[in-house]
Amino acid sequence: MIQRAVINSINAALGRQAAVAIIGPRQVGKTTLALQLAEARPAIYLDLESRPDRDRLREPELFLARHEDKLVILDEIHRAPELFQVLRGLIDQGRRRGKRTGRFLILGSASVELLRQSGESLAGRIEYIDIHPLHLLEAGGDEAIQERLWLRGGFPDSFLAASDQDSYRLRQSFIRTYLERDVAQFGPRIPAETLERLWTMLAHNQGTLLNAARLASGLSLSAPTVTSYIGLLVDLLLVRRLLPVHANVGKRLVKSPKTYVRDSGLVHALLGLEGMNELLGHPVVGASWEGFVVETLLNVAPARTGPGFYRTAAGAEIDLVLTLPGKAGTWAIEIKRGLTAKPERGFYNALDDIQPARAFVVHAGQHRYPVTGGVEAIGLRELAQEVAALNAD
Repeated sequence: MIQRAVINSINAALGRQAAVAIIGPRQVGKTTLALQLAEARPAIYLDLESRPDRDRLREPELFLARHEDKLVILDEIHRAPELFQVLRGLIDQGRRRGKRTGRFLILGSASVELLRQSGESLAGRIEYIDIHPLHLLEAGGDEAIQERLWLRGGFPDSFLAASDQDSYRLRQSFIRTYLERDVAQFGPRIPAETLERLWTMLAHNQGTLLNAARLASGLSLSAPTVTSYIGLLVDLLLVRRLLPVHANVGKRLVKSPKTYVRDSGLVHALLGLEGMNELLGHPVVGASWEGFVVETLLNVAPARTGPGFYRTAAGAEIDLVLTLPGKAGTWAIEIKRGLTAKPERGFYNALDDIQPARAFVVHAGQHRYPVTGGVEAIGLRELAQEVAALNAD
């Protein structure tokens, strides 16, 4: 079993708060983590997608009150949103008896629905922990592991599959499940074929500026409709909108966000790329690597990190800007797929504009060396380790 770094954050949150919600897409490992936590304390696990477990909660106040001294794990909470009001009452009753922390662990597959439901009744009683697919520091290993993680993505079953073919089939099934079942639970009725085409178009346009009008024309939809569909994929934690950094530099700045399909393995499955040879020969290879780097760094970054990118109409550009908490300041990161790092003139122009505390060019190799003008070339794993170390500051 791969040890997930987030488990320490969950344990700490359970020591602070009565309810903790683990938020992440389906099959990311939420249930495995919850059961691992349950082994260390008295606990009861309820899968709300299971009819027998739902039947046990026909009288939820009575059932849950009997387990006041246990950690109650409620999986797929969106199946029973009426429980939030019950949990509020039980938490308040427990507080009056001195039972203030570690009561409920709630697992949810979509941020928007869970936040809306729990926000109505559990304000001040719940802490949220995001769980992402496996990142490079969790996967460990050498360059071959990094390459496999990039190709297959970070969903545990896909990454650990016996072969690239098995991994590819698992990701295709994952996509089909979301399109045919899960999307309908969280949003308006959207034809699966339409959403699949949009998701695939976003994969083709990985890391580019969002042009909703152009996407809409390819789908025979309106731009506002396409924007709302992308918003649903964002809320399901499947797509990232990376917003531009607005520096006060007196220049015309790009205002549109960049979009990324968050898991690189899903990018490749959507585009029909089963193996590394197919990926390396496809036009998306550079953009796929960029998205992989972005997700790796954001998954290990400290809480309250502000991610963005910088681009002017004149061509000054930084792929990723991290506004880090504390004294770390702003880090500017250029992303290159090659084994060597040679940033373009636009990167240096952008550095002059925003004056970051540190500047890096991430490349696909492992060597670290100075480039020029205070810029360092660095491998992805080493930069991820530097970003992750800021969590201890």
